[in-house]
Amino acid sequence: MPPIIVVTGFAPFGGERINPSWEVARNLDGDIIGGLRVKSVRLPVNCLAAARRVEAAFVRYRPRAILGLGQARGRPALSLERIAINLFQNTKAGQLDARNGGHPVVRDGPDAYFSRLPMGPILSALERRKVPASISLSAGAYACNAAMYAALHATRRRPEFPAGFIHLPFDAAQSARDPAVPSMPVALMEDAIRAAIGVIARDVVPQQMRKAS
Repeated sequence: MPPIIVVTGFAPFGGERINPSWEVARNLDGDIIGGLRVKSVRLPVNCLAAARRVEAAFVRYRPRAILGLGQARGRPALSLERIAINLFQNTKAGQLDARNGGHPVVRDGPDAYFSRLPMGPILSALERRKVPASISLSAGAYACNAAMYAALHATRRRPEFPAGFIHLPFDAAQSARDPAVPSMPVALMEDAIRAAIGVIARDVVPQQMRKAS
């Protein structure tokens, strides 16, 4: 049985009927990419509930990698998140202010974790496919950040374990109601995530297994 990569996506929220992160994750479920078999997991749009589901998926599926996906309204490109912070706020889309200092994702956990995805090679793979992408230094303080932090915390004793998060733009259909919001076709985002998984697989799957897939 090929080793597993868990790919998470979120349920729709904010009045949207779809969430491109789950559309992409769901479309990839069961596929074998670079020798890794995709197991897609849908997350609720709640910080602690999302974090718990990520932790449960790590225990249940014993993956070799975890890739989180989320929706980022207003971003024109894929955003490879570099940092997850141990802080969340479930209201106002995670916007913190002086009156609300937020809560820890993991009590007594480190303040932050850095992504363990091969970000440079992923960016190069996306550039070759003409997919707009960049590095982001903030995953926010909402459910996406909580999911990323949970994945990195669950795998903290395995520094070689690839884990991280990529934010996706709106799907083109979502922007039909608001043409000023940047968007990207789901098919293009799916191709981009396939490419990212292929890069991740090079670090964790033996060459002979990649060839067999």
